[in-house]
Amino acid sequence: MTAIDELLQRNDQLGAVTPGDRSSPRPSLQVAILTCMDARIRVFEVFGLRQGESHVLRNAGGVVTDDMIRSLALSQRKLGTREVLVVQHTDCGLNAVTEDGFKDELEEASGMRPPWAVEAFRDIDANVRQSVKRVRTNPYLLHTDAVRGFVYDVHTGELREVS
Repeated sequence: MTAIDELLQRNDQLGAVTPGDRSSPRPSLQVAILTCMDARIRVFEVFGLRQGESHVLRNAGGVVTDDMIRSLALSQRKLGTREVLVVQHTDCGLNAVTEDGFKDELEEASGMRPPWAVEAFRDIDANVRQSVKRVRTNPYLLHTDAVRGFVYDVHTGELREVS
């Protein structure tokens, strides 16, 4: 059985028992959570979320990229979110790569250098502050005051706010 087959089987067993409101695409808590794709961050469990309460946006590192701004602009302007929660985490895989090193690897393998930024980082707090600043200063976003950044400890489950 493939991993996809296993996931489909789990979905079949789950049925319609997931708690929450499925009636609208507008998040009832009016919040968007931007975080890393790391499988150890179980966003719904970390925040006790129910279906329909929040938009959850994920990418490598949980960094604010142009595509995240695109999603946040749609989330705010068309679906009513007013707050943004940026959550990055300890022991992130982006700490193990460098911008040029990864681009070199991709260029060697494909013959083309990627035009996008890897967004590798070493200082998690500085990276959270940078991501929060990118949201707060973006002209496409309507709601930039209620933006907060946190570091999630993947080993203890604790959240620490970064100021």
